[in-house]
Amino acid sequence: MGRGKKRKDKSQGKRPQKQKRSAEVPPPVEKEERSVAEVDSGIRKRARPGSLVVLVIAVVAIAAAVLVLANRSPQPSALEFPEPSMFASSTTAPTFDDFIGSESCEECHEDQYNLWLGSTHGRAGGWPSPDIVIAPFDGNPMRFFDAVVTPSITESGSYIFTVEQGGNPPVVLEVAGVVGGGHMVGGGTQGFVSSFADGTVRFLPFDYIRDEAVWFCNTLGMGAWVPITESMRLSDCMDWPPNRILGTERRNDTCQECHGSQILLTYDEEAGRYDTKILSLDINCESCHGPGRLHVELADAGFPEDAEDLAVNVLSGLDKDGSLNVCFQCHALKSVVSSEYLPGKPLHSHYSLKSWLVGESPFHPDGRIRTFAYQQNHVYSDCYLNGSMTCVDCHDPHSQEYRDIWGRTLSNRFADEQCTDCHPSKAENPELHTFHEPGTEGSLCVDCHMPYLQHPSLGRHLRFARSDHTIPIPRPGTDDRMGIVNACAQAECHADSTIQSLVRITNEWYGEIKPRKNIIEGMVQIDQFDNRVAAAEFLLDPAGAFPIAQVTAMGRFARQFLEPDMRALEPSIVEALIELAGNDDLDVRSVALATLHLARGNETRTRAFLAEELRSLGDSDHDVRARWVTALQTFGDWRIEGRSYREAITIFRKALDVLPRNPQVLNSIAWTYNSLGDFVNAVSHYERSLEAAPNQPDVELDLSIARENLGRARGTVR
Repeated sequence: MGRGKKRKDKSQGKRPQKQKRSAEVPPPVEKEERSVAEVDSGIRKRARPGSLVVLVIAVVAIAAAVLVLANRSPQPSALEFPEPSMFASSTTAPTFDDFIGSESCEECHEDQYNLWLGSTHGRAGGWPSPDIVIAPFDGNPMRFFDAVVTPSITESGSYIFTVEQGGNPPVVLEVAGVVGGGHMVGGGTQGFVSSFADGTVRFLPFDYIRDEAVWFCNTLGMGAWVPITESMRLSDCMDWPPNRILGTERRNDTCQECHGSQILLTYDEEAGRYDTKILSLDINCESCHGPGRLHVELADAGFPEDAEDLAVNVLSGLDKDGSLNVCFQCHALKSVVSSEYLPGKPLHSHYSLKSWLVGESPFHPDGRIRTFAYQQNHVYSDCYLNGSMTCVDCHDPHSQEYRDIWGRTLSNRFADEQCTDCHPSKAENPELHTFHEPGTEGSLCVDCHMPYLQHPSLGRHLRFARSDHTIPIPRPGTDDRMGIVNACAQAECHADSTIQSLVRITNEWYGEIKPRKNIIEGMVQIDQFDNRVAAAEFLLDPAGAFPIAQVTAMGRFARQFLEPDMRALEPSIVEALIELAGNDDLDVRSVALATLHLARGNETRTRAFLAEELRSLGDSDHDVRARWVTALQTFGDWRIEGRSYREAITIFRKALDVLPRNPQVLNSIAWTYNSLGDFVNAVSHYERSLEAAPNQPDVELDLSIARENLGRARGTVR
């Protein structure tokens, strides 16, 4: 399991001034009983503006929840967490056989097909051939300190890597597929996959970057992406031996379904091996529109009158979140809720787009990329939060060319029209806003608001920069405190200027810059809060319509201010978490429930409330439980970081309240007991994990080691 490190930036600014808050912070209290009238009063103060009906419904809902936490003692049965229901993620249609490939679309949709064919999606990868492979398979070896790897082409036309290491017989890895074509402006790469005897298709550690024209690999401790040299060992490459598997498999390090189309990974218990099905390694029409077989059959039949619909996803009528989620299938980091996803199944039932943010987030508080991520940080932008902007407002979905909100193709990727169609006043006299002459660096909208930024966790040996999709306001003097290269201080702009001079000039030009939202400010300044009530005023925001920040802020609040099974928790914090637990967003709801479970899950009234929430989940039972457990596992991992193993076990056992036979949770408990030297309990929980999911070779190995340690502890070895 990954054990992240807590990042604390002691150089952050002063504690933010509270706005529209009470000047007095209430002291911690020992009791959390409050009358319904008191709670109702608090809710009215927190509620966001809206219709009276919405407010009344919210008050009634929270009042009902608070009644569960009232003075009366719940019946014992009310404290029992119900077993997971039979409601589960979509396991029915579509099936793999319902997908037929993009070529089937050409006859009726020739224009769109031809646009797609030349796009980066259409050229995203494929089976190895001269028109796909850009890397040199020319027989020139890559020399490591302890190995020689030679890329070459056999007489039959196969692309292979021959690995010679330590006097062992050569290992020949045949390329079964190619991912990427070096297309990206900020750094384009190409990778390779190979088929393995267990039925998996795995990434090889030898990658090629187009602009630098070098072979490189992703390393653990040498600066991330580095060119291959004779000073590095083959084992320095993260993917040696190959471990990243195409397809979703929660017990292995995977690349999910994003580097290809309709990748379905299943495990055959009887055969004891995987089955990997891949329709294509480009990103095809059905990746966005869903399975096409029935649609084609209906088209061939002239769309009979009794046909209920077109039997394909028509995307033009989606709201902004529906549209974004089509792209977020791949352009977002995700945690797995259930495996065997195929386009057309509910994305939320297979992946959580936000619950992983409870841990060590790859984003800065305002959404800009801190380590490595994709374009999901678009949802931090004001263009999304206060507008309706989606990916396809700027990117043509078929050609990937740039366009304006009216669908008109732009002259280039940096053209101002992608912004000025929504901000027309800036187009009348751009220099009044930019303070830069036309045609110079800094004169275009994207120069300042969407600068190309290198992803820090990939290092600086090889370029991998992507346009900042948070569309931020440059904030010299603030950006740098978060470790962000300010747009004004980019290498091609004012890199030689001091931060103080950039702050002065920005203030002269624009005056006071638009303040950040309280929840963002709270995360930036979290180390400056001296008590959790003051922090909660900023970080626990039930009224905001900002799910990605709400999830992240709850995680940061829990890490800094909460402990498992606290003796008391301030009523305002309990109230805020109850409100957040009623949020429509699955991730917000689940993380709020997990946070209550962490801090007060042993208190009878809170436990009764949590149990009642579980009983009321209906067909979202599986989706909420999986996210709830993901958050609790993160809370437990934090305790392992600090070697608080007993607390970690307490938290992991809470996760078993929610999903009693979850193999990952059982494995976490076993690993923690093993760290404590309690080999009896370690063996027991490893065995239970394998009973729940037999296909876990790493757990089998850990179990054998724990059994040996148990034998030694008893004076025998078995």
